[in-house]
Amino acid sequence: MNNHLDLKLIESCRKGDRSAQRVIYDRLAPRMLPLCIRYVGDRELAEDVLQDGFVTLFTHIADYKGDGSFEGWARKIFVTTALMELRRKDALKMSEDLEVIRGMKTDTVSQMQNIGYKDLMRIITQLPPGFRTVFNMYAIEGYSHKEIGEILGISETTSRTQLSRARTWLQNKLKEIENV
Repeated sequence: MNNHLDLKLIESCRKGDRSAQRVIYDRLAPRMLPLCIRYVGDRELAEDVLQDGFVTLFTHIADYKGDGSFEGWARKIFVTTALMELRRKDALKMSEDLEVIRGMKTDTVSQMQNIGYKDLMRIITQLPPGFRTVFNMYAIEGYSHKEIGEILGISETTSRTQLSRARTWLQNKLKEIENV
C-alpha cells in the first residue's frame, strides 16, 4: 500500500466507508490468504481465518497510528487471528515422538534448492500444527524464540526444539520427494 492515498483510505475506513474497506480488502487479501494457509494448513479454514482477520482489522483500524507500514500492522492481526484459531482447536499442542527425530540432520538447504516455492509452501502446510506454527513465526515472519514463547505461552527452549523438529520433518519430507 502507498502513503498518501493509503492514509485517505484508512481514514475513510475509520469512518465506516464500505468502498474504502473493499479497496483495502482487495489489496491485502491476496497477500494475507497465503499467510493464513501457512499457519492453519487448510485453505478452507484459512479463508475463514482471513475473514475473521478482516473483521478484526476493520474493528480496530482506529488503533493504527501510522507507525510503520499499514500492511505490517495488518499482517500481525492475521498472524494473531490464525494463532487464536489454532489455540481454539488446541492444535498448538506440540506433537511428534522424540524417537522419530533423534539423530537426524537438519540441513535441508541442498534439498530445498531442487524444489519450487509453491511445492515448498505446500509441504510447509503439511507440517504438524505445533511445528508449522513455530516454523512460520521464526523462519517466515521473523519472530525471535523469546517472542514466540511469549505469544504461544511456551518456553524459548520449547520454541527452539519445535523449530528443530520442524526442520527435521521438512528434511524427511524432502527426502521422500527426492526418492519418488
